[in-house]
Amino acid sequence: MSHKTDTLETRIRPSVSHGSTSSLESIASHQPQQLHQPIRGSSSSLESSDDKAVHPIGLSDDLPARRASVSTAGQSFQSLRTTSIDSGRLSRIASAYSVHDIYGQLDDANIALRRTASRTTILTTLSQRVQLELDRQESRQTHYLRKDQTGSQQGPKDETGEKDQEGQNDQYQTNQDAWDTPLYSQIPDVSVPTKDYGAEFADADPELVTWDGPDDPDDPRNWSFSSKVVVTLVVSVYTLVSPMSSSMLSPAIGNIASDIGMTSTVATLSISIMVLSWALGPLLIAPLSESDYVGRRPVLNVSIWVNFAFNLGCGFVKTPAQLCVLRFLGGLGGCAPMNVGAGALADIWSDEHRLVALAAYSIAPTLGPVLAPVISSFIVQNKSWHWVFYVLGIFNGFVAVVGTIFLRETYLPKLLRLKCQKLRKITKNDHLHTIFEIADGETTWGKISVQISRPIKLLVTHPMVLGLGVFMAFVYGFMYLMIVTFPDVFRGRYGFGVGIAGLMYLPMGIGYIVGTVFWTYAIQKIYVRMANNNGGVAKPEYRLPCLCFSGLGIPVGLICIGSAIFSFSFIAVFQTIQNYLIDMNNRFAASSIAAAAVFRLCFGFAFPLFAKQMYVRLDYGWGNTMCGLIALVLGLPFPVLCLVYGERIRQWANLRMDREQAQRDARNLERLQRMQVLG
Repeated sequence: MSHKTDTLETRIRPSVSHGSTSSLESIASHQPQQLHQPIRGSSSSLESSDDKAVHPIGLSDDLPARRASVSTAGQSFQSLRTTSIDSGRLSRIASAYSVHDIYGQLDDANIALRRTASRTTILTTLSQRVQLELDRQESRQTHYLRKDQTGSQQGPKDETGEKDQEGQNDQYQTNQDAWDTPLYSQIPDVSVPTKDYGAEFADADPELVTWDGPDDPDDPRNWSFSSKVVVTLVVSVYTLVSPMSSSMLSPAIGNIASDIGMTSTVATLSISIMVLSWALGPLLIAPLSESDYVGRRPVLNVSIWVNFAFNLGCGFVKTPAQLCVLRFLGGLGGCAPMNVGAGALADIWSDEHRLVALAAYSIAPTLGPVLAPVISSFIVQNKSWHWVFYVLGIFNGFVAVVGTIFLRETYLPKLLRLKCQKLRKITKNDHLHTIFEIADGETTWGKISVQISRPIKLLVTHPMVLGLGVFMAFVYGFMYLMIVTFPDVFRGRYGFGVGIAGLMYLPMGIGYIVGTVFWTYAIQKIYVRMANNNGGVAKPEYRLPCLCFSGLGIPVGLICIGSAIFSFSFIAVFQTIQNYLIDMNNRFAASSIAAAAVFRLCFGFAFPLFAKQMYVRLDYGWGNTMCGLIALVLGLPFPVLCLVYGERIRQWANLRMDREQAQRDARNLERLQRMQVLG
């Protein structure tokens, strides 16, 4: 990263004592001889400004001096004048946030005016941005309507009409690039429409707490490589625990059923009910992790401890109802890492390094259901079924202790809030704030309702989310179908012992590992090549070609019960769709992933429930053949349709979602502006 180097000689002026000011006009008309004047520039007064609002002048003129040392204000700056400082790596020291350093000796009335003007500037700028987005969407929609109407008209056109149409087409073509890169698709999934967590307003509001430049060491993306690796490992192991819990009792289910009196249907339910809780839990837990009051770390740590408590409790159950209830509650606790973990890794890794980190993370939820039966099969062979849960609880508890110690908070809005709270204590300036504290007009219940309803709405109304979600859901259901039927196939049909039958899960695990390595490389390689062929412009659809290859591997793996072939192809489906949903619209990435997750987890819960009846009627050969044919019908035509028509469908659906979000942001900002006027 290159940084612009500035010499302080051009930006530092001799220091003189502060003079008192008593009006907004005197604030604006600063004297250039003063180093620590609170206002810089030549802004006019409230009455004389063109837009009838004060535009506060920032700290950019004297920020290097403030960062170097505010304490030298009364001393000579001769040494600083010849010092060359890399301004991109400087941090604004804590004392620079004090009221005296920002406003000098202004009286309380003028300070209040200044703060009001700064906040008004920010809200006005954000409102204009939202309105620009609404205008852009209206222009594009109008163009499409006009194009459809023109195409349907018959008969000759006069020369004037043709010229008007040509002019309209030229105007549309001029704005096409801007319309095809919507502002809202570039904004992170945060509650304020700003791309850099408020840093763009640092000059307008000196009491706004943001990152101190692109290399601020407190920014998670600037952490050391070892710190990032530790967080990645902790989150990945957290994500491993809950999937292990889901299938750990599969080899022991016969012993458990005979001991506490379960029917075959209830026994299957006790295995898959945890998957159902994974589908419901994120709708409540995800909003907490994206709150600047809570963040990722508390959600992940509480989740792993809740999972530990209920997993251990399963070892003491006496009735089927107790087992099912504890499994369901344990799943609610354990679902957080599988949904919040990807966001935590996105917080710390840059775009170019994120793919490898996400690949390492994504292998955990696929390896968990495979490793657990291998371990538990040998436990059941030598101990009672209670020890399955005791061993799981010991491992879960160890992971919880280590993770609680070493996991750091990664959510940027939460870290900014913590930084702001620390600066308030140091400077005694209670008016310091983050962009989310002054520009987030969403109410608490509004945030919760959006987080719960948006994934469901995307699943129902967004064709790409629905289509890809259906395909992933069927594949995920087939995976759990294989997991729960392995004991019956290899012990009942082939007469293997409990321990040896458990080893039959290992080929599936090998397929997951090899598939993760291969498809991570292949997906990125194809994506980059197609982007280069398109003039360096990447599109989300460039993630989808590998989906076509998996459309052949999944049916083959199901028909021949080739678990390694199936799991190898499963990784292609999982990684391709996950990456596409992230790239599809940055503002709604978390909701898109949650929508697909809810769908696939419901299938993962339901498929094992009818497995027994299906295989009794069709036997394993024809039963798996039927599943393979379903996978073939979904896996071949659908990816091709997505490649051909996916871009147009995505743009149409995204435009509607962006418009609804812009309208919501406009209402929230309007509410804040009304409160600003009244208050």
